[in-house]
Amino acid sequence: MRALLICPEFPLSFWSFRKSCRLRGNLTVNPPLGLLTVAALLPSEWELRLADLNARSLTEQDWQWAELILISAMYIQREGLLALVKEAKRRGKTVVAGGPYPTSLPEAALEAGCDFVVRGEGENTIPLLLEAMQAGKTGVIETDEKPDMTTSPIPRFDLLRLDDYATFSIQTSRGCPFDCEFCDVVNLFGRKPRHKTPKQVIAELETLYRLGAAGNMFICDDNFIGSKKKAHALLHELMAWSKSRGEPYRFLTQASVNLGQDQEMIDLMIAANLWEVFIGIESPDENVLKTSHKFHNIKNPLVESLDNLKRSGMEVIGSFIIGLDGEKPGAGERICSFIEQTELPVTMLGLLQAAPNTRLWHRLEKEGRLRKDVGDDMGTFSALNYEPDRPEAEIMQEYVEAWDYLYEPSRYLARVYRYYLAMRPVCRNKALASGAPLRRDHVPSQTMTWAWRLNQIRSFFKILWWQGIRPPYRRQFWTQLLGIWRQNPTRLRQYLVTCVEGEDLFDMRQMVREKVTALIKERQLPVSAAAPRRASASQ
Repeated sequence: MRALLICPEFPLSFWSFRKSCRLRGNLTVNPPLGLLTVAALLPSEWELRLADLNARSLTEQDWQWAELILISAMYIQREGLLALVKEAKRRGKTVVAGGPYPTSLPEAALEAGCDFVVRGEGENTIPLLLEAMQAGKTGVIETDEKPDMTTSPIPRFDLLRLDDYATFSIQTSRGCPFDCEFCDVVNLFGRKPRHKTPKQVIAELETLYRLGAAGNMFICDDNFIGSKKKAHALLHELMAWSKSRGEPYRFLTQASVNLGQDQEMIDLMIAANLWEVFIGIESPDENVLKTSHKFHNIKNPLVESLDNLKRSGMEVIGSFIIGLDGEKPGAGERICSFIEQTELPVTMLGLLQAAPNTRLWHRLEKEGRLRKDVGDDMGTFSALNYEPDRPEAEIMQEYVEAWDYLYEPSRYLARVYRYYLAMRPVCRNKALASGAPLRRDHVPSQTMTWAWRLNQIRSFFKILWWQGIRPPYRRQFWTQLLGIWRQNPTRLRQYLVTCVEGEDLFDMRQMVREKVTALIKERQLPVSAAAPRRASASQ
């Protein structure tokens, strides 16, 4: 069987970072880990080919080669998924769809023509799919059981074109012990975290290392500290492996904000080269957090937790949502003030969307507040798919104004500067500092080639052009660069990387204004004639 595994293109969103990727010489951010895991579960005698449309286009040769098409999609990839299904069926191919979107809304994929819709996790469902194919049956493949992660195979990383990606992904667990009303993690993966063994995780890293993967490594767990005992055990193994390989990867992950109250865990993560974490903060308003059942964000002061992380050397990407129930006017201003207070440079600010089959979805459905006339792709620029409990135009205006405020270039760079100045200096690995011999056996691309060095030099000068020569805030750039170099030089590289990420966010700022303004016009929302509110935080 010749199987073509397709990842549909992601529309432009907060996570695209296209300029940053291309500056590094890559085409996109992350590879499609779900498809690589599915590939490892398929029969070993099958011929497999991966087509990630975020890096490269599908070719006529790909279509002609394939006998079976397997597509995995998230909600934001809905349109791409349905278009690919229709094209594959037009060509007479057998089509299988899976991933979060088909799992939650299988009807749409079936209506588009899918022969099989796989709901749930591949370790349990792929064997059922293969049985159905052998028996000549079609339809929905599903099971209520959650797989034991210790049975999960090493993903087929060998199918990747490594240079296409700025960051590689592994997964050590699925599920989250918390039950935030708007989050679909519990619906998809359950509240009881399930874990791979440290030995499995190290085997995946070793596979990527030997293939020559270079770049950051995203541990894409739903909550890395869902079980602190498991996280401790893994981090000790990860630390030993990293040091034996010369620390080839810098790790980032997702965690809950209670990490900021566990100094031992923070120090252990940083010692294992895990320096960056995505945290769902959502709102500085306690009543909104209570309504959303995000009680772990109330237990300890948010500012204190985030400050502990920053000063310890942990970079935080914060997530915030506008449009949650119980929100009062001025939510956007309060979010901006909170971000200025905590100095978080990179924050994902989104409009609330009710994800299918979440507790929020079912509550809004019961209250008659779900909208049937709005699509379910839930992208960065999507209209609200529910009736909010305050004026929609007010929410939209606050959303645009918050983006305007947070990603005004000079203000953004000022936050970046304050954030990295406040971090403790980096402590070098003693083994590396001593010059101890490191294993680099059988690794084709871990050395600094001349091409790599040339790209680094070219990238540096492009940064200088983007922020140190061309824009009106160039003097600020040079003043801050000199300040970081003098006061906290060990954070200079991280500082520059975050400055560059701003280039993508400055573009997104303009895109948000254009797209949301178009949505307001399309939905004929009554926009207030009052002067736009601005965040009261100091600049």
